[in-house]
Amino acid sequence: MAQTAQDAVAEIVRKDTWTAEDHAELLKRLFETTDAPRKFKDMLAAMESANPDARGAAALKIGVARYMVGRFGAALEALGNAADSKDRRFFAGLCHKQLRQYGKAAEEFRKAAEKGGEADAVEAQLVEVMALGGDLDAAEKALAALAKRAGDTADALHLRGLIAELRGFTEEAGEAYEKAHALDPNHAGAAFRLAYHYDLHGDEQAAVELYKECVKHPPVHANALLNLAVLYEDMGRYEQAAKCLRHILATNPAHERARLFLRDAEASKTMYYDEDQARRMARRSAVLDIPVTDFELSVRARNCLKKMNIYTLGDLVRTSETELLAYKNFGETSLTEIRAMLAAKGLHLGQALEEGSELSGLPSQPPPPPINEGILATPIEHVELPVRARRALESLKVETLGDLIAKTEAELLACRNFGQTSLNEVRQRLAEYGLSLREP
Repeated sequence: MAQTAQDAVAEIVRKDTWTAEDHAELLKRLFETTDAPRKFKDMLAAMESANPDARGAAALKIGVARYMVGRFGAALEALGNAADSKDRRFFAGLCHKQLRQYGKAAEEFRKAAEKGGEADAVEAQLVEVMALGGDLDAAEKALAALAKRAGDTADALHLRGLIAELRGFTEEAGEAYEKAHALDPNHAGAAFRLAYHYDLHGDEQAAVELYKECVKHPPVHANALLNLAVLYEDMGRYEQAAKCLRHILATNPAHERARLFLRDAEASKTMYYDEDQARRMARRSAVLDIPVTDFELSVRARNCLKKMNIYTLGDLVRTSETELLAYKNFGETSLTEIRAMLAAKGLHLGQALEEGSELSGLPSQPPPPPINEGILATPIEHVELPVRARRALESLKVETLGDLIAKTEAELLACRNFGQTSLNEVRQRLAEYGLSLREP
């Protein structure tokens, strides 16, 4: 009788230690089972309970298991207590790669090769960390040697796509990822990069399906879960977004971005968004931003307004008739002009004081003149922002940093799916340019 996937997994788990080959077989078998991440998490908990101070072979096994659930720092701690071997070095390299410590990862992979690690697998990892670390020429040269020796494997095609992507050849990258995925649908790296490619090019449904494939089985793919959560939230599927984020936190409670995103997703579930009210406020804001110089006013009225730092209709509706008349040289004639001008737009003096919060997000004076026009002309697409924030800014027609700093925090937060996490990201990026959002 053929061995079932569940029996095969149990047999591997019973081993005293694991090798890279056991890991590959375990992944293969877990792909054949349902609810694999939960089952594997339970297995790890049992291992840790049975070996509270694991050393040697047990430490290697626990280190590999922690890597598979995405606890990379904890995995390195366990691997540090294992005997030095090609498997310990290989998995340490994988953990450093996930932590973006590419120099350390390359060092570990080279030591794995010295200790007899499988040549093609180790070389593929070396090519990847060289590329991710920015040494694209060396990565391309090493990939050519690997492809000559092993042929067009899924690994080689995935790496070809990665190098093309990092060089800015996105179409070429997409084609390579598609070929790699077709050759091996279970290749997690190719599936994730292809999903991300679709995500960036607006094919959200295809991206969702591929991200879902990435997260079905160990190792836990935190980046795929984060990106999937963002897509679900953009679609208004807040509970599914929260589920993805809770999945990350179940294995790594210290994951800061997952915690922040989960707060946003949970808040979005109870957030009421009134599109009609948003449109009305946007129209009102546009009217109140009209400069008073766009209207025909007497020289006296115009000069008085300028000296009082009143530049827009918004400034006027924050000012009472008493305040205007108290200003030197501002008389009833000028007041009559102002009343008529505002009435033509359905407004009146002191209106903001009466309506309170509805107009509170508008500027009491114009923003200060830009210091550096070159910086303000920087396209938003050149600014490092998360997908959620970028899409919200696109919906607001924000194309440059200059457009962005003309917005208030309230205007950004009023945009659908733009939460406190996105606002914090925007503030941080602007601060790097010495800029900030417009003050209300």
